[in-house]
Amino acid sequence: MTNEDVVSQGVSGSKVAGNGCVGQKSKENFARAQVVFPDGTSRVTIERDPFPLYVERGVGSYLFDVDGRRFLDLNCNFTTLIHGHAFVPIVEALTRQLQRGSCFANPTESEIELAELLCRRIPQVERVRFVNTGTEAVLFAIKAARAFTGRSKIAKVEGAYHGAYDWAEVSLAATPDNWGDPTAPKSTAFYSGTPASVLDEVVVLRFNDVEGVRRLLSVHAHQLAAVVLDPMPSRGGLIAPKPEFIAAVQEAARNNGILVIADEVLNLRQTFLGASARYGLVPDLVTMGKIIGGGLPIGAIGGRADVMKAFDASAGRPLLPQGGTFSANPLSMTAGLAAMRHLDHAAFAHLEMLGNIVRDGIGRAISNRGAPLCVTGATSLFRIHPMVQIPNDYREAHPTPAGATLMKQLARFFAENGIILPHGAVASISTPMVRADAEFVVDAFVGFLDRHQDMLDAIEGRG
Repeated sequence: MTNEDVVSQGVSGSKVAGNGCVGQKSKENFARAQVVFPDGTSRVTIERDPFPLYVERGVGSYLFDVDGRRFLDLNCNFTTLIHGHAFVPIVEALTRQLQRGSCFANPTESEIELAELLCRRIPQVERVRFVNTGTEAVLFAIKAARAFTGRSKIAKVEGAYHGAYDWAEVSLAATPDNWGDPTAPKSTAFYSGTPASVLDEVVVLRFNDVEGVRRLLSVHAHQLAAVVLDPMPSRGGLIAPKPEFIAAVQEAARNNGILVIADEVLNLRQTFLGASARYGLVPDLVTMGKIIGGGLPIGAIGGRADVMKAFDASAGRPLLPQGGTFSANPLSMTAGLAAMRHLDHAAFAHLEMLGNIVRDGIGRAISNRGAPLCVTGATSLFRIHPMVQIPNDYREAHPTPAGATLMKQLARFFAENGIILPHGAVASISTPMVRADAEFVVDAFVGFLDRHQDMLDAIEGRG
């Protein structure tokens, strides 16, 4: 079934969401879940308003909840499902593989094929190592940089998400109360109990701060193993990097023997070659995940052959031992290979076309109504901000309390009108979407502006 069929007909008697965004069966499921999970959910990223929406199935770019209602999915499991739900080539490939076996202690040909595709496609990726998650990919990339350089510290951008590794989490959720001097950001803990030594080993940078990155990387040069950089940090605001910022990171790293780790777990979906190539970054290591697994758990570290040699166990114990019961499992390899083979230049052109329709349409609506909002993003990604000026970094993108309330109301309005819009996070477009879907998103946003003028006035202080 095509996405046009889902849009025009629905599926199996499903109904478009409305009259409240959470149905009775979802409420009942949440009551059951509270008995077995600490807060009723199995991961902190589950949104609730005030209950989570429980999903029964997905078709194309649409979700269907347990109450039978249909939603256009702009979350795509946090940008993972670039081909949407139940993509036929992936389903067929997985069905064949399941009949052969789900996992083995031995390698399979599928892992070679997926690695070959990544090495051919992604610049600077000469060797690959597969792991199970994006968190693991960043974790082992940092360890590889330490093993290669003999240094222990890392640098990272304030507000950027790189998974659940202690060092990578530093200053992920910094606030105006604790983020410190604008010229020398403070290392802040993400969770209670973070060792002080972890904070001491992370140099925090501000995104797009050219002079700051030059100074801080030089000051700490002899201790820094790597600078970890997402070319367009999603939680940092999904803001485009300034060319001079990318150049400054590159120059300071090269001059001081610091490795550059490009975290493309999310942003690999920006182009056929990934995000680094789009923005002129030439990394030593690249971390990947999400789209390269076709909807199954996956992570990968790729990069220069000499740096990746840290994993080499052919002559005995490697500089960096790395294993994992499910690393390179044939299901993830098979699904990822099917997904990536169908991400050709035409697919990326389609995604960018739809992304432009959404971003341009939202931008025009904001301009026409003089709303105190803006939109950022690129290609198949976008994010709406409760502020007039497009921010340059995480601090500028940090919403006021009134802005945060407005964004929550925006997500609620979208849900009530049949669209899953992530709250306070990046929204993503998938290949099964069509022009009508993109226009649906813009129309919903226009409806929100018309309905909530009082809240918009409060953001500008006109209320």
